[in-house]
Amino acid sequence: MKTLKDKKLFLFDMDGTIYLDNDLFDGTLDTLAYIKRIGGRYIFLTNNSSKSVDKYVEKLAKLGIETTPEDFFTSTDATVLYLKEKNYKKIYAFGTHSFCDQLEKSGLTITTKLEEDCDCLCISNDTELTFQKLEDACILLNKGVDYVATNPDWVCPTWYGYVPDCGSFAEMLFRATKRRPVFIGKPEPTMALLAMEKTGFKKEETALVGDRLYTDIACGVNAGVTSVFVLSGEGTMKDVEESEVKPDLIFENIREIYNSLV
Repeated sequence: MKTLKDKKLFLFDMDGTIYLDNDLFDGTLDTLAYIKRIGGRYIFLTNNSSKSVDKYVEKLAKLGIETTPEDFFTSTDATVLYLKEKNYKKIYAFGTHSFCDQLEKSGLTITTKLEEDCDCLCISNDTELTFQKLEDACILLNKGVDYVATNPDWVCPTWYGYVPDCGSFAEMLFRATKRRPVFIGKPEPTMALLAMEKTGFKKEETALVGDRLYTDIACGVNAGVTSVFVLSGEGTMKDVEESEVKPDLIFENIREIYNSLV
């Protein structure tokens, strides 16, 4: 039976795993302190492309967790790497101001208006969505430009339920254009592999913890690390029973994870 006691690198999803909205889950601080105490490392992986890393540093600080930008990998980070490899002339950035700023600061040539020389549409979790963006996206997709999406998540959890995420926007555009994007972020193993490369830990020393089977747990499986499913967010035991993707370990919440470690 797999255990977490031999793990040194913990890759955590955030919303639904260590907190929900602005409420930190009981057990989060104890778990992070334990990881530091054993000489380990934790990295936060998120598919939420609507916020910059700096925003996450601020958010976690308000919740009592001191971090630096080095403690994060986001789907935007992975998307930037992919877009740079493709060497696009001009990318239509469909997302929040924060998302567009990140792409621009990385050295990519972007636009937020419909322009003739756009050769790629990149969509993300856009909490500032307008109908104009949807119309622009449809025009570009019907022209046949390359199509990239930061992450496949259908929904984003909130205290009152769920709101649409990037996967839902992609589905809406598919209904209109019959085009599917290349999805980046979890479940692709990129972020997990980059985190291991950055910290120097091996696969057998690494665990990925999250609340979604089709992104978090699938990412852990694809990266070859121990996958840990928590029931504090989107996923349920029924999902586990019905899914082809199976986690190595299942816990009710992060407090239970801590209890298993000490």
